[in-house]
Amino acid sequence: MTASAVGVIGLGAMGRGMAASLRRAGFAVHVHDVRSGAAAAFAAEGGTACDTPADLGARCPVVVCVVVNAAQTEDVLFGQGGLAAAMAPGSVFVMCSTVDPRWSIALEARLVERGLLYLDAPISGGAARAAAGEITMMTSGSQAAYAKAGAVLDAMAARVYRLGDRAGNGSTVKIINQLLAGVHIAAAAEAMALGLRQGVDAAALYEVITHSAGNSWMFENRMAHVLAGDYTPLSAVDIFVKDLGLVLDTARASTHPLPLASTAHQMFMQASSAGHGREDDSAVIKIFPGITLPGAAA
Repeated sequence: MTASAVGVIGLGAMGRGMAASLRRAGFAVHVHDVRSGAAAAFAAEGGTACDTPADLGARCPVVVCVVVNAAQTEDVLFGQGGLAAAMAPGSVFVMCSTVDPRWSIALEARLVERGLLYLDAPISGGAARAAAGEITMMTSGSQAAYAKAGAVLDAMAARVYRLGDRAGNGSTVKIINQLLAGVHIAAAAEAMALGLRQGVDAAALYEVITHSAGNSWMFENRMAHVLAGDYTPLSAVDIFVKDLGLVLDTARASTHPLPLASTAHQMFMQASSAGHGREDDSAVIKIFPGITLPGAAA
């Protein structure tokens, strides 16, 4: 194990770019993914593929985990060939998934019992920014964890927000970001669908809105996918089924009403139940009746 070694587990749309950013920054990057071909492809370009999380953890004092959810993170850490038992005391586990803040707080306690450091560090920005090393990280954790992993975070992100000295705050802020992201996508789809239903040219509507006060980053980004008729999943419908569900669970714990988030969650649920769960999240527009989407077969 060397000080410049860093591990990345999960080479999806975000993790692959984050690993590449670390490699460009001069780190010796070790990777693991459940798809062995993904790890091998990264290693072929420079880096080391590891067969198990434990193999990776034994080599790296800092491990960045970019899997889908808490269940996958649990498996990475504590499943067969798990990471936690192999990491040296004082090593840092950087958790980048969107999870329930209460789960993240509990995970920190479990890792501290094993002599490990933890950063609650969910991410935002999309695949292109991940590849450019320009994501946003919403982090919280101990000063000792920051001291050891700070250079790793800076190599992956344009902005690293330090939100507190213990786990939970990073995940809470990410949950709030996802509330807005999900509501904005749902509202963008509703607006575009209304325009289509009223016979407005979709490209003209997009041009006007993106240069008017009603624009949002999500309208500009996601409705471009609709105009192209391209629902390749950069972020899938089912991600927002999960993430808005976490938003509602978090609010429910404090009896806090979220009427807009609740409606958006139902819209993504409807899209998923109609068979669009693995499509890009802009496919939530497909729940609206009586419209012909750009690129649809005549």
